[in-house]
Amino acid sequence: MMSRVAEASPRPRARLTGVVYFLYFLTAISGELFVGRTRLVLYDAADLIAHALYIALTLLMFYLFRPVNSNLSMLAALFGLMGCANDVLNLFHRAPYKINSLVFFGPYCLLLGYLISRSTFLPRILGVLLMLAGLGWLIFLSPLGNHLSTYLQVLGFLAELSLCLWLLVMGVDVQRWKEQAGAAIQ
Repeated sequence: MMSRVAEASPRPRARLTGVVYFLYFLTAISGELFVGRTRLVLYDAADLIAHALYIALTLLMFYLFRPVNSNLSMLAALFGLMGCANDVLNLFHRAPYKINSLVFFGPYCLLLGYLISRSTFLPRILGVLLMLAGLGWLIFLSPLGNHLSTYLQVLGFLAELSLCLWLLVMGVDVQRWKEQAGAAIQ
């Protein structure tokens, strides 16, 4: 499946990434708002589905941003996958250490934001917003995070939703993506 995604044209691939991102948002928000933590089995099921979608999203982002910098794209993907793995292990009470997954998702957003800002096929403002969100997730872990938690959550939500909607509606500039991919091969 992922090999077909890697070979797909950039615009449909970007839109597929937007669809998966949107499904992730719907699942995660539905789990929090409609299921709630009082119905633990349903909540855990929604959480697992959301993490499966985020794993798919992380892999799709890797392929989308590989032409910008394949090493940084791989590093970002590793951070995203480690965050998901940590969350799933915590869900089943199997995590060997109590680590907040924002330790992984903060750098993931920072790296992804950097890749977006270095790309020529997406607006740089999306990259700046995502880098601010990544920084916000790391601040959230500090004592200062208690005082700013609402603002940091709103910033993270708006940054990721902006990227999601851009990918869903606009996709990428195909010509510029191909130019950047061609330059990466040389």
